[in-house]
Amino acid sequence: MKALLIIDMQKGSFIPKTPRYDAVNVIDRINQLSSYFRENNYPVIFIQHDGSRFDCYVPGTEEWEIIPSLIREGGDYVVSKTANDAFYRSKLDAVLKKLEVSRLVITGCATDFCVDSTVRSALNHDYYTTVISDAHTTADRPHLNADKIIEHYNWIWKEMIPTEGIIEVKSYNSFVHKK
Repeated sequence: MKALLIIDMQKGSFIPKTPRYDAVNVIDRINQLSSYFRENNYPVIFIQHDGSRFDCYVPGTEEWEIIPSLIREGGDYVVSKTANDAFYRSKLDAVLKKLEVSRLVITGCATDFCVDSTVRSALNHDYYTTVISDAHTTADRPHLNADKIIEHYNWIWKEMIPTEGIIEVKSYNSFVHKK
């Protein structure tokens, strides 16, 4: 069984102060992927950061909410996290085991923080992991533009040596049209 993870696509990350690279297209691809997963009876799991340590992403606040342009349906799952790694002290692994998921497809925000941490942790938890190369995003950093950060992490993930499973990086089109 495979599942789609949609990481930290929350209002607080999509503000004018921190514009996300190719956000409109990334959101569209995630919506198409989630539709594909639902149509094939695979779980769609939204990972939602619960913050308070730095007084941001506090549950119940507007910045904590999932962005409204993402399509959520009643059968979708929501898993809260408090660290970059979606597995760290969260219920994610238990939910995945209950659903008998062995393959993860990862999307979301931010490439260089929560997405990367979760990809690495998924491998350490022995999940077969696919990152959708054009369905994760980040913002420009003081030393590097977002498009280069995304390119860099896609390359790193392609070159990783996994523990048990496999890691692959595929574009949206190559993932959906693979038969």
